[in-house]
Amino acid sequence: MAKRKIIWSKIASNKLSEILEFYNQRNQNKKYSTKLAKLITKSVKLLPDQPYIGT
Repeated sequence: MAKRKIIWSKIASNKLSEILEFYNQRNQNKKYSTKLAKLITKSVKLLPDQPYIGT
């Protein structure tokens, strides 16, 4: 079976940036948004090998 690849759409990428920027402004630092970005990245990396995770 061929390994799947996650391709972020431009809209999804922009939305993620907006969410992270929101938390930067809300919390007046980047600590939470950095943790959130790492969590999302880690979760997305699981998808090619486990596409039905969470369903």
